[in-house]
Amino acid sequence: MKKLIIIKYGELTTKKENINQFIRCLNENIKSKLSNFNIVTNYDKGRLFIKSLDDNYDEIMNKLKEIFGIHEIIIGYEIATLDLAEIENILLNLLKKENFQSFKVDTKRSNKKINLTSIEINKEIGSFILKNVLNTKVDVHNPDLIVHLELRNNESYIYFTSIKGLGGYPVGTLGKGILMLSGGIDSPVAGYLAMKRGVKIEALYFESPPHTSEEAKDKVEALARILSKYNGSLKLHVIHFTEIQEAIYKNIPHEYLITIMRRMMYRIAEIICARENAKVIINGESIGQVASQTLTSMRAINEVVKLPVIRPVACFDKLEIIDIAKKIATYETSILPYEDCCTIFVPEHPIINPNMKKCEEYEKLIPYKDLIYQAIKNHEVIKITPNKKNDYEDIL
Repeated sequence: MKKLIIIKYGELTTKKENINQFIRCLNENIKSKLSNFNIVTNYDKGRLFIKSLDDNYDEIMNKLKEIFGIHEIIIGYEIATLDLAEIENILLNLLKKENFQSFKVDTKRSNKKINLTSIEINKEIGSFILKNVLNTKVDVHNPDLIVHLELRNNESYIYFTSIKGLGGYPVGTLGKGILMLSGGIDSPVAGYLAMKRGVKIEALYFESPPHTSEEAKDKVEALARILSKYNGSLKLHVIHFTEIQEAIYKNIPHEYLITIMRRMMYRIAEIICARENAKVIINGESIGQVASQTLTSMRAINEVVKLPVIRPVACFDKLEIIDIAKKIATYETSILPYEDCCTIFVPEHPIINPNMKKCEEYEKLIPYKDLIYQAIKNHEVIKITPNKKNDYEDIL
């Protein structure tokens, strides 16, 4: 009998001809996440198995909770036989460590060469437990303990409990996207949800010194580091946006400041996508939340790029977004009081239904192509890793 972790795939099983690609990626993500552990993995289309040579399964389980593509995480036991008598003897020893009065048996029999059906095995194992464990009864509706038995190729697996994984697809299976990461609540949540759908992210941050502070930049680095727990190490692209933002403020009617600023950001994001071989732009816009997030505004801003723009929180209300931010531990960092460039130079009455022809006319008032070229030419790239201490850990 060997202790091990069993991974159930969940949504991955809906993939047919591509399932091997998804599972291989999940296996690589697990090995990367557990690179500091002495483990061995193997997998098939039904399950992925992790064996620790140091028996530090609790630590490993905590790491696995941060990996997308996992439906359930189980600590179980591998038995190198399909013989029910041998399985029952081992099961009896395992049950001595469990505290229960009612139980049910749930058998999955992927090896169809076994003569008994799953229901017949359930009855056989259940009768054995009733005979050998005092003061127990079968309860198929609300048992204290479920005895899970899986009969596979030449091995059997026993387990009693499971932990819910993050679900979704393994990060990297659906390509790469550039996340427009501000210091607010919404964009980190958008990045998290994009990763859940298998998109590997790089982050893009616009700084505008001296109007924005070094603390605001540090805050975004801290948010990127939290997201890197799910993504693996990621690049944070920092764009010096001061000259562009000041040119907009000095030359363009103020009600159009936010619209034109966002159009410039989208142009830059698309160029970064091309350089990094990213397929989509990702942001934290939520319909109707602010002036630049009305449907008309989104259309006017989207017009300047050809790449798809995905908005994972577009139809979430603020409280729903906050709930996810708290769950993934970005909320407390996001609410630190350091302004980003999206919150400075905000006009008193920003336009909510911008006219696209006016946007094009106003943009001719500034040499935006030259400004964008210089901003990208001089942009900074920071490699973010999940292991470095969070800059705000002592504060939080």
